[in-house]
Amino acid sequence: MNMPEEIRRAIKEALWAKLDDLSWLTMSDADHSNYYEQWTRAPEIGGKLGHFMDPRAVRVYIKDTLIKDYARERLLESADQVLRALDIPPELMIVRKYIKPHGLLLNDGRVVCWGNSRDWKHLLMAAFERQRASSRAKACSVVVIENGKTVDLDTRELVRDAAARLGVDPIVWWE
Repeated sequence: MNMPEEIRRAIKEALWAKLDDLSWLTMSDADHSNYYEQWTRAPEIGGKLGHFMDPRAVRVYIKDTLIKDYARERLLESADQVLRALDIPPELMIVRKYIKPHGLLLNDGRVVCWGNSRDWKHLLMAAFERQRASSRAKACSVVVIENGKTVDLDTRELVRDAAARLGVDPIVWWE
């Protein structure tokens, strides 16, 4: 694809501003799909991208390139908010940062992981495995960013039960 960088950057910045306004990380997959379709058809986004790639590839490019980078970066930036959600004092030092899923090892021995509710199984296992793998880690916590996958009480109870069995405490939903 031979798209001028200034056009790509302008589309990305405009799209990311919209994502911020929409609280993208907490929206459901169905809502995401509707917006992908709108942006694919919008002259200022999909129309411009269609000049530089097969128009059938525009939706995939928006989703897998522009928005995937957004979600990864915004989740990484949310570490302070995650610590606040867990009532962890901000003066604790970060010993190690993790990605996939996002997480931290703190100097008091706590492991913290966070991510979207669709990934709750990965979050719990990552917290458990990271805590077990580190001689420094004493406890682990998870923050689940709700995006429609664990809204109902039965599912949340299942997640809480799995967390308890793995020794993940607390588990907090960020809505």
